[in-house]
Amino acid sequence: MINDNDLIETLEELEAFVMLVDKGGLGLKDVAGIALATNNSNGRPFVAVLDDKHQLLLGRWVTQEVFENGKEIVQFGGKKPH
Repeated sequence: MINDNDLIETLEELEAFVMLVDKGGLGLKDVAGIALATNNSNGRPFVAVLDDKHQLLLGRWVTQEVFENGKEIVQFGGKKPH
C-alpha cells in the first residue's frame, strides 16, 4: 500500500523513515527488509518495506534524487545516535 500523499523528498526524510521502520515505530509485523524499487506500471520510485516472502507491507514514494542517492541509507540503515 502506497499513499500518494506520502512523498519522501530528502535523504534526511528517508533516513528518518528507515530508522522508524527499524525501531518498529510503525507497528508493522514480520518486517524482513527495506528496498528501493520502481513501480512496474509507471516507473515511479519508492521505498518498500517487505516481509519475509518479499511482499509489500508499506511503501512511500521517493523523489528521483532520493532514489539515486539513498541506496546506502536503505542498505546500511540510518545513522545511530552517538
